[in-house]
Amino acid sequence: MDRIKAVFKKYEDIISYLFFGVLTTVVNYVVYLPCYNLLGLSAAVSNVIAWVGAVAFAYLTNKPFVFKSHDWSGKTVLPELTKFVGCRVGSGLLETGIIFVAVDLLAFDGNVMKLVTSVLVVILNYIASKLLVFRKDS
Repeated sequence: MDRIKAVFKKYEDIISYLFFGVLTTVVNYVVYLPCYNLLGLSAAVSNVIAWVGAVAFAYLTNKPFVFKSHDWSGKTVLPELTKFVGCRVGSGLLETGIIFVAVDLLAFDGNVMKLVTSVLVVILNYIASKLLVFRKDS
């Protein structure tokens, strides 16, 4: 049991990021799938709408639970949120671009492509959050 605790402690930020990353992906899909499958919106438009909800959820969970950033004062939140959204805009544009080309232009399955691009986005967002947004100053 001590060994398990030690491994968890060593990789706590990655484990918690994956947990909240899965929840963020669920939020993203809960918005994307009805927009794309039920409302008949294009895959790219559905992705942009889903992105907004997912980014809000991700910031509110990643800040305190993943990166242990508990200062909610304006002087901390404003720069953090700006960097967070900026990084997410980059990965969101990449994801939307891939989905637009693959689904809206090449007619690949929108549900499958959403899943494939989500893996790439989760990895990119973790790296950006760890290195740029919630970086611990030494």
